[in-house]
Amino acid sequence: MLLILLLPAGIGLMALAWFIHGALLERMSTDFVESRLKDEVAFLEHQIRQSGGRIDTLQTGDYFQEVFHHAFAIASPSGQSISPETWTPLLRPLLSSEQEGAVRVRGAGVSAAPSELLGYRRAFTIGGNPFVVIVAEDMEALQQSQAELHTWTAIVSVLLVILMVGSIRVGITLALRPVVGLRASLKKLQSGDISRINADGPEEFRPLVQQLNQLLDSLDDRLERSRDALANLSHSVKTPIAAVRQILEDTSRPLDENLRREMASRLDDIDAQLESEMRRSRFAGPQVGQSACPVKQARDLLWMLGRLYPDKSFELSTDLPEHHRWPVEEHDLNEILGNLLDNAGKWSSRWVELTLGEDQGQLKIIISDDGAGVSETARSQLGKRGLRLDEQTPGHGLGLAIVHAIVERYQGQVHYTSSKVGGLTAVVVIPGSDRFGDRSDN
Repeated sequence: MLLILLLPAGIGLMALAWFIHGALLERMSTDFVESRLKDEVAFLEHQIRQSGGRIDTLQTGDYFQEVFHHAFAIASPSGQSISPETWTPLLRPLLSSEQEGAVRVRGAGVSAAPSELLGYRRAFTIGGNPFVVIVAEDMEALQQSQAELHTWTAIVSVLLVILMVGSIRVGITLALRPVVGLRASLKKLQSGDISRINADGPEEFRPLVQQLNQLLDSLDDRLERSRDALANLSHSVKTPIAAVRQILEDTSRPLDENLRREMASRLDDIDAQLESEMRRSRFAGPQVGQSACPVKQARDLLWMLGRLYPDKSFELSTDLPEHHRWPVEEHDLNEILGNLLDNAGKWSSRWVELTLGEDQGQLKIIISDDGAGVSETARSQLGKRGLRLDEQTPGHGLGLAIVHAIVERYQGQVHYTSSKVGGLTAVVVIPGSDRFGDRSDN
């Protein structure tokens, strides 16, 4: 298609250049001949003036034609001299004409004379006597030479067009070789011969290949998570259901208060497991085109938790603009902030502080509280699924595990330290603009 589009344009430009060349060649040759004829007229005038107007003493005839290769005509009071004589029907009318300077005669139709000539006429006086000098050249021979040169120019132009087409074709073939390779890789991917596309290619295609490979990784990861979730759910739910069924099928045992509590505990385990797997299934992970406004989401969550824990203060500290965006899916960010803030709200005494920021292309979330804190040995256990350090506090021990799972999807890290007042500080670090691109739309 590129050749089809470029070839007519190239041919058109070459044709235009050819016509312009012909016009310029004609103009240049005419100007050159006219300049020579003018000089020769001046030479003849000088000779006539030196001879005192006696044209019979001039070296004309064959000498003039052999030296200058031009025809001439001289009119004086004593007579006229025209050479060669075959040009007489063309030059005699010019002698009687009053036109000065360059004169062009076309299509005279005189035998033994050129069909087109260019002459230069000059009239002057010597001692009161009028003289007229005309020098002319056969333009037919010159035009034949021009036509030959013009024809060779056309031949060279055609060869250049062919060479240009070949060069463009070779250039396109070499330039689009990576595209051909990418097309072959896509066919192999479709047929199942390969599982990922090679990212080694032109700089312009690397983002596309990387995003496509990332999409394939995401699809594979989702499939793997779905299978793991179904397997986990199956194994986790079987045991509580079997225990409840055993209690219900045992007709010899009455449903006393202890059995009711045991059944309720088993059902709570099933409910917690179902909630955990459902929340995990909603994780999106890094997705192209997905982003969130961390400041806006943080304010909404802090307002909601302030109503849930009215005796505690929730503060936000950030230098980010209100509408600044992070390359994190909105629901994922909501889960990270919500679980960490809810956990801090449960364990804090009076206040919880949330800090949002960016440092060297990394997204940082820091949540500190003034609670009792967690011992250094117990911090390494935080985030394990189902782990609860205090069984008296309501919950299933899934919040921090969910946070860790989401952050790992973004190739980030979660670590815990002691706050300035002895409570717990949770620090979340996620690769930002350097990995996913700058999503700010301040």
